[in-house]
Amino acid sequence: MILVRQMLVPVALAALIAAGCTKPPSEKIEAAEKAVKDAQQSGAGTYTAEEYAKLEGTLEALKKEVSEQDGKLALFRDYGKVEQLAATTAAEGARVKGEVDKKKEEAKAGALQAQQVAQEAVAATLKLVAKAPVGKDRAAVEAIKSDADALQAALSQIQTAIDKEDYLAAQTQARAINDKSRAVSDEIQSALAKTGKGKSSPSRKN
Repeated sequence: MILVRQMLVPVALAALIAAGCTKPPSEKIEAAEKAVKDAQQSGAGTYTAEEYAKLEGTLEALKKEVSEQDGKLALFRDYGKVEQLAATTAAEGARVKGEVDKKKEEAKAGALQAQQVAQEAVAATLKLVAKAPVGKDRAAVEAIKSDADALQAALSQIQTAIDKEDYLAAQTQARAINDKSRAVSDEIQSALAKTGKGKSSPSRKN
């Protein structure tokens, strides 16, 4: 009987040691979660939506695996797969964030270029507004001037978006302002043509 007890003691100690080793790798899990959060805050959902969705899927798989292992008896827990998923998630999170940073720089350059084009279009429109004829269509001309003033005010929205690093929104706003500027310019050109100011004067006959 004593011999049996002596044999059981090492087995029990081994079981306790094994149970102590079957704990979730908290630091690696936290690192993985932080990597995903950093990618999300950098704008991954906007600039690399597909890759970010996959990254979130990997994180969900990690959490599911942790939950499954936590639900088992201590002796049967194995966090090996958890460690693998945590390492993969952390690495992918860092890679996606790097990709976002690259795409944001490209988008910033595009936003600044679009902003310049919009500014030039509005400036050209304002010059035409000064030539707009005032006659029977005074109300129409005033409406055109109001549109031009609104375009000039809208330029600040582009800068605001750029300051917030929302470069895609800045590009969209710039394109909209550019298109509206062209439309207003066309209206003025049409009005000038009707009054003859937009055409060259006919040559005199001898």
